[in-house]
Amino acid sequence: RNGVKFKKFYGMSSETAMNKHIGGIANYRASEGKTVEIPYRGPVEKTIQDILGGLRSTCTYVGAKRLKELTKRTTFIRVEEQHNEVFSE
Repeated sequence: RNGVKFKKFYGMSSETAMNKHIGGIANYRASEGKTVEIPYRGPVEKTIQDILGGLRSTCTYVGAKRLKELTKRTTFIRVEEQHNEVFSE
């Protein structure tokens, strides 16, 4: 689209995945989730470097010298509900 590449993103319970991997949705099942197209950001290496940089920064903030120390120096909170703008329609 106008020279911009997109990548299709879908979960394994989506209609797209069921059609692609098992030949359709069985009568006793319902598809879950949705299929979206997100702008292609290039090779995964850049994304991995961004994630690693975030982890290094986090370890610095909490005083963890190793990744194993991260859970001992932090409290993780499970988020049950969130709104992710990336996948909005």
